[in-house]
Amino acid sequence: MDEQPDEQTDVADVIVIGAGPAGENVAGRVVRGGLTCAVVETHLAGGECSYYACIPSKALLRPMELAAEVGRVPGLRPAGPADVEAVLKRRDEAVSDYDDHGQVGWIEDLPARFVRGRGRLAGPRLVEVTGPGGGRTRLRARHAVVLATGSVPVVPPIPGLAEARPWGSRDATEVRRVPERLAVLGGGVVACEMAQALHFLGARETTMLVRGSGLLPRMEPFAGEMLAGSMRERGIDVRLGTQVAEVRRDGAVTLRLDDGSTLEADELLVATGRRPATDDLGLEENRLEVDDSLLVRGSDWLYAVGDVNGRNLLTHMGKYQARICGDAIVARARGESPKALATADGRGAPQVVFTDPQVCAVGLTEEAARAKGFTVRAVEYDLGRVSGAYLLGEGYAGRAKAVVDERRRVLLGVTFAGPGVAELLHAATVAVTAETSLDTLWHAVPAFPSVSEIWLRLLEEYGL
Repeated sequence: MDEQPDEQTDVADVIVIGAGPAGENVAGRVVRGGLTCAVVETHLAGGECSYYACIPSKALLRPMELAAEVGRVPGLRPAGPADVEAVLKRRDEAVSDYDDHGQVGWIEDLPARFVRGRGRLAGPRLVEVTGPGGGRTRLRARHAVVLATGSVPVVPPIPGLAEARPWGSRDATEVRRVPERLAVLGGGVVACEMAQALHFLGARETTMLVRGSGLLPRMEPFAGEMLAGSMRERGIDVRLGTQVAEVRRDGAVTLRLDDGSTLEADELLVATGRRPATDDLGLEENRLEVDDSLLVRGSDWLYAVGDVNGRNLLTHMGKYQARICGDAIVARARGESPKALATADGRGAPQVVFTDPQVCAVGLTEEAARAKGFTVRAVEYDLGRVSGAYLLGEGYAGRAKAVVDERRRVLLGVTFAGPGVAELLHAATVAVTAETSLDTLWHAVPAFPSVSEIWLRLLEEYGL
């Protein structure tokens, strides 16, 4: 039985724990739907993405990307060494100097109540908040509590690793002094982006230690192969199939590898994945399973959106879930059924890796599609042969791949690798999500001479 509100308990229709992009979007949707809302945040309103991930990493990567682009165009002077101080100043501006005043103001202007502190479930629809000074506030939700606490980095159980005080993704994106020698453990998105960015900014000896057989293992193999080649051309030492046996720090960091050799670095960045941040939330189980309205299974009042539910650890997908969740809460508060459900997660979410070359994909890889039982045909095309790509600069190298469901003649997945290809992704996302037939796509004529002509070339490769 729910506890009854008392004089020390404040009441709102909806309580959101976590003020990152997902939490903010839930708040926006429920307030728009006429409900009151309180948002609880222990650190910075705006969350990981705004201060330590998406935004600062792209600010650090942009100079490298632009320098590479200039270097491919005859008639322009090759870019000189980066002005590291200016790049870091721009990064600080992008993250508002780690001041969330503007984000808090946005929440309060919805209007919603902002509560600074650590939120924890203390009963059905009841949240206890421990403030920065130790004081406690109790909040009760009339309709729903939404968990939007994000994710935290995973540190592998390698002997000596934790004691060696390795960098996590936050240390990399808020860097103040770029190390001369950098070791990077991992081969996923964060590892690849930060290895390239920091190498460009002064980590002259950058070594990537990748346990698997390639970079970006969840994407088509050619994408990781192209990126590894580009990194090696820049002087980054990419070591595949390599495991770290032991780590120690005595000033510098020394890594003993599985082949018996050692590697010494000034700093070690560990980028081996993330897990949902479910610790100390007052949950009976730390694993949250949600339905497509983001309602936690077995509950009629608890929801979970974004990284914390483990469905899809991407900011834009967390925001998508938040919009669905907020609307579902409003509908149920009115005694109605939700009008929309979160189905895009299962189709293969769009993702961009902002390296040079960029890598982006949506939908299923060929391997994943076959594993799901689809009758598949895949076609590929060299992006450098498209007129629009050739005009972007000498030596433009890229590739595109489309995975087709032969039974229905619709796209199951598309992958691009090459400079600037992120801008091609949304067209692919629309085609995959809408399950547009190839015969219809044939009449979506790309402009000449743009890189978008890759769509025509892929359809021609298929035989249209």
